[in-house]
Amino acid sequence: MTQITLMTMDNFSIRPMKRSELDVVIDWAAIEGWNPGIYDAECFYQADQCGFFVGELNNELVASISAVAYSQHFGVIGFYIVKEQFRGRGFGMKMWRTAMAYLGSERNISLDGVIAQQENYKKSGFQIAYRHIRYQVVGGGVVPDGIVELKTVPFDQLVVYEQKLFPAEREQFLRLWIKQPNSAAYAVVRDGQIVGYGVIRQSHTGLRIGPLNADNEQIAEQLLLALLAFRSDALVFLDVPDANLEAIKLVQRYGMKPVSEVARMYNKEIPNLLINRVFAVTSLEVG
Repeated sequence: MTQITLMTMDNFSIRPMKRSELDVVIDWAAIEGWNPGIYDAECFYQADQCGFFVGELNNELVASISAVAYSQHFGVIGFYIVKEQFRGRGFGMKMWRTAMAYLGSERNISLDGVIAQQENYKKSGFQIAYRHIRYQVVGGGVVPDGIVELKTVPFDQLVVYEQKLFPAEREQFLRLWIKQPNSAAYAVVRDGQIVGYGVIRQSHTGLRIGPLNADNEQIAEQLLLALLAFRSDALVFLDVPDANLEAIKLVQRYGMKPVSEVARMYNKEIPNLLINRVFAVTSLEVG
């Protein structure tokens, strides 16, 4: 793994993030309007404990970035934040270079870029694969027949199912993600094999669905209804890849409203994934 030389200049320094500091950074993300999950931090941190960095100015935390190295060939950048009052001073670029150096030149790197930063990411060699559109709706309803709790499905089935939906293995992350407090995780099983699953979790505002993965639109609809029934009268958000036209049709059919968008970008090749099975992405921070 690439070794990082931490920098100090003009009383600004970059160092690895402590686990407790990720809670602070998630609060920053909430202020930015990204609406992270209340219990996301532990899942994210365990994906790569060495891949989170903070920037300090005179011993005050002012910037953050994550660079999760899932494998020798793939990594994800997220939590790229400079506190508003400290922007325009070059701190963000120093954070960016640290993250890119950590992941190295051999990895294909992914990120979800907000509209305002997409041109800057292109200058760093990133290309847009598709967009994630965030939809919102009010939860409620009942769980349809044919839904089982994900914990009843052998975990190795889940790992295998995700292999064609994500560019790298992330078993440790998945183990934590599907068992968050104040969450629900459901699956559909046919002939003893998983054919779709979804997770809904508490976020800073309302609830977030992610992932929602299914073999087809009918199975995705079953799971979506089950997840929406988790809590009545709560706002529910999900980030839908616009490359999956069936996913867009599904959320529109249930009257969901788009509220924001980001672009899924890669700096090398666009992975050959079964995007038609991804009806809502797991997260915008770590993929």
